[in-house]
Amino acid sequence: MKFIVRILGLAFFGMTAFSAFGQSYPVKPITLIIPFPPGGSTDIVGRIVAESLSKELGQPVVVLNKGGAGGAIGAKNIAEAMSDGYTLGIATVSTHVINPVLRGASLKYDPLKDFTLITQLAAVPNVVSVHPGVPAQNIKEFLDYLRRNPGKVNFATPGSGSLGHMMGEAFKFNGKVSMTHIPYRGAGPALNDTLAGQVQVFFDNLPSSLPHIQSGKLRALAVASDKRVPSLPQIPTFAEAGLPLVNDPAWFGLVGPSQLPAAVVQRLSEAVSKVLGQQEVMKRLQDNGATPIGNSPDAFRKTMSHSIENARKVVQESQLKFD
Repeated sequence: MKFIVRILGLAFFGMTAFSAFGQSYPVKPITLIIPFPPGGSTDIVGRIVAESLSKELGQPVVVLNKGGAGGAIGAKNIAEAMSDGYTLGIATVSTHVINPVLRGASLKYDPLKDFTLITQLAAVPNVVSVHPGVPAQNIKEFLDYLRRNPGKVNFATPGSGSLGHMMGEAFKFNGKVSMTHIPYRGAGPALNDTLAGQVQVFFDNLPSSLPHIQSGKLRALAVASDKRVPSLPQIPTFAEAGLPLVNDPAWFGLVGPSQLPAAVVQRLSEAVSKVLGQQEVMKRLQDNGATPIGNSPDAFRKTMSHSIENARKVVQESQLKFD
């Protein structure tokens, strides 16, 4: 009997401690790893959320940019952090779909097993844009131009194995054209060189390219989205342009290392849900071409698993080759 009472006491103590931990978290600043350099779409979305999340949690959420390898370096840092809720990160299609599909075991992390999925933050269209010096006003003219100049046009991406890289290779395959891939350490540096005319074409998430498209410094040709983007109503989707393999939009999610305490996951999920429901945050995300999501960990896992299956299918069907 005493043994049973002791077990029940320990169980009650554990439940009480668990509840108290969830109520007190966080008690110090949280580091948010963004696996790309400043200036890209992941950085834009991550900083918008981090700023308001700091206020909601009552502790600073400090952004730490760790770019390289199509986001794989930063993602590995997230996976290897302590599972105490004080190091979190942004997951993207590049870090948790494209890199795992292309690199397999050599990647050193599993997109599902090595992370705690907290919530999907936002979904964004992707876009292909060109420097104004490119003699093509629309997607049809651009495809014709590439066919007349095989291999002479360079396209920039956030890195080998990134979503932009896969978009570029799918574009080449689907459009039956040839271009030369120029990988960067993130969307920011790639964007800068495209704006400067050092490369002619950029495959990117919409948020980081949109201001430059609207100012006329870049010319958008097509977007990856289920329907046309309200901020660019004159620009067709890739599906409309006859390039369905390139038409998948992107997403961003909040993750932590594996085995994150359930109380922490619940606290963060509830806090992010409140943040994404704020009018100011919604407007800032939407102004950058992003749609706020804020779903459950299970729903986020389904989204990620579906994206992985689609990526594998695209790679197999098109026999894409990556450098």
